[in-house]
Amino acid sequence: MVIKVFVATVAGSTAIKKKQQEVVGFLEANRIDFEEKDIACNDDNRQWMRDNVPGEKKPENGIPLPPQIFNNEQYCGDFESFFDAKEGNEIFVFLGLTPPASKKELEVPSGLQNGEVPAEDNTEVTEPAVSQNEELPADNSTAQESEVPSDVQHEEVPPEENTVEEEEAEGEQE
Repeated sequence: MVIKVFVATVAGSTAIKKKQQEVVGFLEANRIDFEEKDIACNDDNRQWMRDNVPGEKKPENGIPLPPQIFNNEQYCGDFESFFDAKEGNEIFVFLGLTPPASKKELEVPSGLQNGEVPAEDNTEVTEPAVSQNEELPADNSTAQESEVPSDVQHEEVPPEENTVEEEEAEGEQE
């Protein structure tokens, strides 16, 4: 299936030029194959586009403006329809294309059914065993008390204070 985007390479309206650029840029960026059909330089393209845009999609004056998008002979829509499909993440439905397989789908082993997880991903994470000689991290709630006798553990040690005489003696030695 070939996506056809009818554009006017010579357009008097900057709004039309921007819309055409947005459609073409999006298709290129997403590697969607398409053909640009110029209606400004090719009367056959212009007539084909006008004849194949459905009546309810034509403006009041009866002349549809580019860009107009088709999938082979099937009308997809104009810029507004394209924009809505893009914003709704339904561009492949809009274009009548099968969406490409996602990376996740490509990585799933073929023998698994929906919802199953490969065996190597089913392993539980366990904490490593600690030998009796190793210390546990300080933030671990199961940390063992240090091997300092209990009567010394809670004993307060006064801060060391230098007396005035000691400070003066140190100053003289320097």
